[in-house]
Formats: sequence, structure tokens, C-alpha cells
Amino acid sequence: MFRAEIRKELDKIIPPGTIFSVERSESASRRTEHGDYSSNTALILGKEQAKNPRDVAEDLIKKLQNKNWRVETAGPGFLNFFISREALAENLLIFSRKGERFSEREGVGAHRLRWVKTERNGKRETGKKINLEFVSANPTGPLTMANGRGGFYGDALANILKAAGHKVTREYFINDAGNQIKLLGESILAAEGNPPAGGPEKDEYYKGEYIKKLKGKSAEAAVKILLDEIKKSLKKAGIKFDVWFSENKNLRQKNELKKVLEFLNEKRALKEREGALWLEDAVVVKSNQDYTYFLADLAYHYDKFIKRKFDLAINIWGADHHGYVSRMQKGVEALGINPARLKIIIMQLVRLTSGGKEVKMSKRAGEFITLDDLLKEVGADAARWFFLERSPDTHMDFDLDLAKERSKKNPVYYV
Repeated sequence: MFRAEIRKELDKIIPPGTIFSVERSESASRRTEHGDYSSNTALILGKEQAKNPRDVAEDLIKKLQNKNWRVETAGPGFLNFFISREALAENLLIFSRKGERFSEREGVGAHRLRWVKTERNGKRETGKKINLEFVSANPTGPLTMANGRGGFYGDALANILKAAGHKVTREYFINDAGNQIKLLGESILAAEGNPPAGGPEKDEYYKGEYIKKLKGKSAEAAVKILLDEIKKSLKKAGIKFDVWFSENKNLRQKNELKKVLEFLNEKRALKEREGALWLEDAVVVKSNQDYTYFLADLAYHYDKFIKRKFDLAINIWGADHHGYVSRMQKGVEALGINPARLKIIIMQLVRLTSGGKEVKMSKRAGEFITLDDLLKEVGADAARWFFLERSPDTHMDFDLDLAKERSKKNPVYYV
């Protein structure tokens, strides 16, 4: 809503007949210090009018008086808009009353849920059956604070979709098979002083106090312990799941990967090259006959769409999966599913800052802030607020000091 309003107000004060040589944009800011939205209008006008863009920006600001925001000039002439807390609260109240009608017509921040409309030609449609898969961190260690961003977002999205009349299944995909689990077992052996012969390099092992506590455990026993801890962490955060879907038990032990492979073969979708089986540009069976993660993902989505008959599947993934989106959509299409029924939301990276400096984290090195650590420091409500106030497609800095502060500087304390 605010983005459209900002553009409308700018249109009113831009000289009539102005032709822009490059595209104008009013986009969500990536960093909190740059406001909620940023516009390049003054930069373009400055070039078109042969004026200093900062002077143009200052002139525009004088004419952009609006109770919903304050505007600042930044850099060479960007306009940064800071939405007022009062305006945000007012629109939240409107949204709570209008439900999905608000999201379709007016928009909520940078994201409009057009792909889950519940009205057509003025008539209400039956709610869709939606599978919402989120968090799904490998059970090879505790949840990190970065996992919390996708967790709170998925939980909030599930609440909104349910309120809009949809049948939502909140699902956690447990990646309890494959190389990561093998590496977990090898990491435990290395912590015991018995690294396996021919195992990975020393730097590749999982490290940290949690690995030391798993000494004497098999990989399977360690996964069970870590998964129990993950469930407890999510419960503390108030993040709920309906289904815990095990790759090992629900797919591999039931030979579902082989069944999907046969299904794709019958459709003549696979090609053999260099001793491996390929689905377009992706390997599904290696030359040594091992199945790939991609085939497991295809079997998982076959289960969602064909066996459990979901109308829509929403996957919330981390930024490191960005390059995997197109492959997954093509894979779903190869299964005979309209790829429009698969929606993938990428959660951008989170930096934790304290004392004005970034707190470095590495899960593989055993140096990270767990979700439990974060909740202990700031509480579940503050963590939820700070993660949800930024759009998932923007990088964010989580200011630990601000989240803990008990003053009006902290928006959670203020509310």
C-alpha cells in the first residue's frame, strides 16, 4: 500500500510531460538506516533537467509533506521514506478487518498474495488446500538465529492464509538421509579422536560443543537427539508444525525415489549421458547409480501434489537455495504439474550486530548464535517483531542491542 501511495504523491509533483530515460523505482529498502522505501526519482530528474540531484531531492521533499512518512535525502540524491509507526498500526488494523480483500486490492508491504485469491468475479471461492513447508533445517545441529527468520515468516504466513479461508498444512521436511547425515556421524567419530579412514578434510567436519556432547552416539541416534532439540526450540519460539515429513522414513524406506524415477522414465523425460540419468540439465541418478538430492526433492513434491493432492505448495528457502528455484520448477513441470502451483519464497541473509559490529557466525565451525540463544536474550515476541518487520527479499541486520533495549527506541517496547 505505502509503495503505491509514495508513487502517487511523487506523480503529483513531477513536472507534467516529464519523460524518464530510465525506469523510476520506489522499492523496499534493504537496510533499516535507509528507511522503509527508497526512490531514485530525484536522480533521474536531476539528469533530465541538468541539475544537482540532491538539490532536486530537497525540492521534492518540501512538497512531499505527508503524515504517513518522513523523507530524507541520501547519497547522490536518493529519497528515503520512513513510514510512521502510527500509519503502520492503522493499516494493520484495516488489514485485520478486511482480510484477503486488503491484500489483493491495496497490498501489504512489498508482497501481495495474488496467487491465493479467494474471490473471483465477486464470488467467494472455496479455500485452497495449501502445503506450507518452512525452516526444514538439516538435523545436524541446533537451529541458528537465521533459521528463525524463515520460521517466524512461515508461521505468520500460515496464520494469514488460514484466516483467509485456506486449508493450510504447516510442514517441516526432515533431511535425515544422505551426505549430511553421513558427515554428522563422521564428525562425531572425529570428535572422539577416531576420524574415519578416507573421510573428509578436517575443516569439513561439524564442530562445536554440541558435537562433543554427542560422543558415543551413532549418526541415527544423534539425528533423533538433535531433532528433539529443534522441536523444543521451535516450541519456545511459538512456531507450530502439523507434519514432520522424514526423507528417510517417508521416501527412501518406501522406495518412493525409485517409483518417481520409473514415473519419469515412462514419460520419457530422462536422458542418459556419461553413465548418468539426467532430467534436462540436472542429474537424478549418478554414474555410480546413487540417487541425487534432486531426485529426492522430486519424490517429495510428487508426494505433495499427486499423492496428497495439494492445490498449492509454498516452499520457504534460505538464500543459498536461490539458484535451485528454476530447477525445481522445471522438475515439477516434468511431473506433469503446472509450475504455477509451486511458489518458492527466498529468505535473504541475516546479520547479527552488537555494539555496531557484525557478530560473525559459521555453523560448520561451531561458531554461531542459536535460536535458543536469541530467544533467551530478547524473547520470542521481540525476535518475531524484528524478523517480520523486514521483507524476506531484503538483507537485514538484527540489532541485538536495540532488541534488548527497554525504551521507545525499541519498537517492540513502544508497542
